[in-house]
Amino acid sequence: MEAFFFHNPTKVIFGANQIANIGSQMKRDKIDKCILVAGGGSIKQNGVYDQVVHSLEENGVKWVESWGIQPNPTLEKLEEIINLARKEEVQAVLAVGGGSVLDTGKATAAGFYMDDIWNAYIGEDKITKALPIYTVLTLSATGSEMNGNAVITNMQTKEKICVSSGHLYPRLSIIDPAVQNSLPFKHTASGAMDAMAHIFEYYFANDTALSTLAINEALIKTIVESTDRLQANPADINARSNLAWSSTLALNGMTGAGLGYGDWGCHAIEHAISALRPHVSHGEGLGVIFPAWIEYLSEKDPMRFSRWAKEIWGESSATFGVKQMRLKLSAWGMPLSLRDLGLHQDDLPILLDMITKSGSIGNIFKLGRDEIHILLMLCF
Repeated sequence: MEAFFFHNPTKVIFGANQIANIGSQMKRDKIDKCILVAGGGSIKQNGVYDQVVHSLEENGVKWVESWGIQPNPTLEKLEEIINLARKEEVQAVLAVGGGSVLDTGKATAAGFYMDDIWNAYIGEDKITKALPIYTVLTLSATGSEMNGNAVITNMQTKEKICVSSGHLYPRLSIIDPAVQNSLPFKHTASGAMDAMAHIFEYYFANDTALSTLAINEALIKTIVESTDRLQANPADINARSNLAWSSTLALNGMTGAGLGYGDWGCHAIEHAISALRPHVSHGEGLGVIFPAWIEYLSEKDPMRFSRWAKEIWGESSATFGVKQMRLKLSAWGMPLSLRDLGLHQDDLPILLDMITKSGSIGNIFKLGRDEIHILLMLCF
């Protein structure tokens, strides 16, 4: 078991009817004015917006709003929000939505103090401080509500990059699973795959951190079971709650304890896919890449994947484990190939160039250009 440092400063308020706490929590922190960032308007349809602004009003917290954050959020939109936050002289960021909204809100908090936030993404500058960050989660998937990560896409350079900083941990996140009951099942399933992928990135690192591996297996099986139940009954609040909390725990630092940094090669590939085709959700892309990645690498190192096959899927080999995983994703209506995602043969060379722009990918398995090409063909 590898040495590790674990510290998560985010306070979480979890459960039905807890959104009403957001205003009092911000008032307690002496926040007088914030910028509320949101997506396309679904929070006005599901009642979340009304709950949030009522709580802010009751507690004397002023706010300015910025709407229109899309899935796979862009640098252009981020810069627009940063400029508004500065103009309005806000003291905090309140992100209300799913992972894309939260990531944009977190990047806004850091960019408020930087000349060019993109320099942090490409490694030319460091985040040294950020506005206090508060979140109200409406879609469980990315785990952004309890980590220091934020992913942004630069549409001009076709780069989708994650930046990580201790300054990007939300001060408070409110998770009310009940507000997710109205989600189309497609979004629930994609979020579930996104959460599982975060665990998978660590899971195959080593077999010595038995406690962490056991936690990870329990989380993955809970995600699968809860998603199955929600497919049958979207209003199953116990299933919704367990899926939401498992998704949060999947990337709050706990699932990598004692397992090292993880691999993250599949995430590098998916980031290129959704940078090239922004309509592709992160979970959908990962659902195509991960089974192929396991299938390919299990031929080189079958023992590394045998526990995963047995404990998660009840199978004797990685080959059968991959088969069960694809059957499950298919039952959820998820895409299974790059073609299903809308990519064409002519896209593959472009995609390969994007993935290998900085050289090889992966940490547990380092993949060069030729191996990534083979993997893409397996996915196609």
